[in-house]
Amino acid sequence: MFRRFSRSIFVVAFGVVLAIGVCSAQDQKSDSDQNKHLDIQSSAGDLHLGNDGDARKAGLPLYPGARPRRDKDDSDPVNLGLLTEAFGFKIVVAKYESDDAADKVIAYYRDKLKKYGRVLECHTREHGGDTHADIDDKDSDSRKKELKCDGDNTGPVTELKVGREDNQHVVAIEPRDGHAGSTFALVYVYTRGKQGDI
Repeated sequence: MFRRFSRSIFVVAFGVVLAIGVCSAQDQKSDSDQNKHLDIQSSAGDLHLGNDGDARKAGLPLYPGARPRRDKDDSDPVNLGLLTEAFGFKIVVAKYESDDAADKVIAYYRDKLKKYGRVLECHTREHGGDTHADIDDKDSDSRKKELKCDGDNTGPVTELKVGREDNQHVVAIEPRDGHAGSTFALVYVYTRGKQGDI
């Protein structure tokens, strides 16, 4: 889902995983081996990395009748959380498809997103083109930035955004190629410095 994302999140996550590699790790798999996740807990921090991202973990209800999208070109759902004393972040990405037209899905999620604040509607050519977050504590104003539409704001993908760069919900919806119905992705991104919890 993310085409453009702050490299700092992944660099820091990798560093923390290396730093707490000697801690208690639980690699859990279901019988079907579809839901895999890794949980690491230590005095340095806690990490959850899994393909168990879904609508509920993204803070939204699932559109009625929607099914997980599992095409060969699609990545697994993502549920990544890292919590330390210095910072924390959580990223959830889940992709779905529906037999309903994109307009119906857009109307549904426009209503459901209102509980998080003012809903911004943007248009892009690809999923996730404008979604990013920054966890750099040096620029405290970066966490206060409102979300906005970037580029020329045209294209077949409708992105509904709500929140700020440090705490955002995004739903990206587009008509399904060559078929009736639509595909959509639900995204939740949360970052923090020393204050707050994931």
